[in-house]
Amino acid sequence: MYHFIVNQKSGSGRALKVWYHVESILWEREVDYEVSFTQSPNHATQLVQQIINSKVKAIIIVGGDGTVHEVINGLQGSKTPLGIIPAGSGNDFCRGMGIPSHYKEALERILKNDKKLIDVGRINDKIFATIAGIGFDGKIAQVTSTSKFKRLFSVIKIGSIPYILNMFKVLLYYKPINVNLNIDTNHVKHEKVWLIAIANTPFYAGGMKICPEAKNNDDLFDICIVKGVSKWGLLRIFPSVFKGKHIDHPAVVTYKGKSLKIVSSNPMVAHGDGEVIGQTPFNIKVLPSLIYIL
Repeated sequence: MYHFIVNQKSGSGRALKVWYHVESILWEREVDYEVSFTQSPNHATQLVQQIINSKVKAIIIVGGDGTVHEVINGLQGSKTPLGIIPAGSGNDFCRGMGIPSHYKEALERILKNDKKLIDVGRINDKIFATIAGIGFDGKIAQVTSTSKFKRLFSVIKIGSIPYILNMFKVLLYYKPINVNLNIDTNHVKHEKVWLIAIANTPFYAGGMKICPEAKNNDDLFDICIVKGVSKWGLLRIFPSVFKGKHIDHPAVVTYKGKSLKIVSSNPMVAHGDGEVIGQTPFNIKVLPSLIYIL
């Protein structure tokens, strides 16, 4: 039996419409399933913890990156595979995994039952599947989470527009911060840091290619740090992130590593998969081959 978790609020209600289409296919093909609907923040985590104690073939999400984030935080340590039918505003996890954006194709992939093991990351006590963004990035995620623009552009399926609009808003008052990092056994310091992206997959914020070479099956994070540049300079770099060309800019430093410790001179907010986690200090670690994905 497949157990579906539908986030009714994903994509400003689009997930529920997608579910009705998916359900009709399940009826037509006589697929055995159950369904649960999320009612509040973090409800998906609670649902998963209940579901994995029963005999299910797989847990299937109908939702976006926020729902993926909640589900993997309940799924860690389980061998129950996870399938995703994308219906959120960004769908960056699906983009990185090559999961089709159309519900019919995504469901067909799930029903083939081809499982892949992937790495995830842990930032303090939270698991993330795509990217943890710290600093300017985290603040934008914090503002975007309550933004009317996010709800509006979810409806018309343009995931990066809310990020861009709120980036300009945050840019008016945000100041870069000095940081100390331990990356595996190496200690580095950087001044006037705008953001630190710790990537398990290349994409975030609706298709921005922040770490173009990131892979979720190599036991490593790709790390991108943007520092020592003015606000105008940051804006000039920004368009190149959609093709991953920003990494060639002298204000961008990249690393690879399995674990990080981050301390900052002033608090820096972090998000994981677009969901706000907290603020510095952070301990971050790769958890290799932890989740099965269909």
